[in-house]
Amino acid sequence: MARALSEQQLEEMMELLRGADTVELKLSIPAEHHRSTVVALGMDVMDARIRQVFFFDTPDLALDRAGVVVRARRVQGKVGDSVVKLRPVVPSELPKSLRKLPGFGVEVDAMPGGFVCSGRLKEVADNGLIRRATAGEVSLRKLFTDEQATLFKAHAPEGIRFKDLSVLGPVLVLKLPFTPAELGQKLVAELWFYPNGSRILELSTKCLPADVLGVVAKTRHYLVEHGVDRSGDQQAKTKTALTFFSKQLKAGTEG
Repeated sequence: MARALSEQQLEEMMELLRGADTVELKLSIPAEHHRSTVVALGMDVMDARIRQVFFFDTPDLALDRAGVVVRARRVQGKVGDSVVKLRPVVPSELPKSLRKLPGFGVEVDAMPGGFVCSGRLKEVADNGLIRRATAGEVSLRKLFTDEQATLFKAHAPEGIRFKDLSVLGPVLVLKLPFTPAELGQKLVAELWFYPNGSRILELSTKCLPADVLGVVAKTRHYLVEHGVDRSGDQQAKTKTALTFFSKQLKAGTEG
């Protein structure tokens, strides 16, 4: 069964929410229930938008261990983006100058049994430039603004620069936003396809910290009413990708 937060965890999360900008509620669906969930919620896969997600780290994931995530996404029919993310963070400990930067936000991700608070600096990035950078034709540094580079330098392990990073990816992602009339709240379904054939289907919804209890209650009720399985282990999309591609890089080096 999906684990509920302990009393201590709940207190910690509520404290983080006081300083957060948004909350994202997430639920991973067990693989054997992917198809039934799509049918039960009336999702039309033809409305999904294709994304390519690239992560950048050292082969031994030094950034991940330091709590830094560096990512770029190509988006079908829309502009792409690049992100430098820190996690976990405590909102009250972040510099005010960082919080004031356009594109910076603090979000609490909550899922059955756990939560994490992150701060991310997100900027637009040209899809074509992302393609060239990940193909090694131009420097990865070109995907990031000076502000993002400063944030990276301040939190990456000493001595690690953009030129030291490897491309981990891409992961093909189908993203489908939809708003069920009976819920009145936008849901997002993301299906991540990993090169080894595994998949992660995640349902999520965002809200303001002040609205989280009400949104949790009505979203849970909606999912229960539609028979969506909420008992599976929660899978982290980013960690799964980093682990897979890190092993692939190491295998290639050893070979």
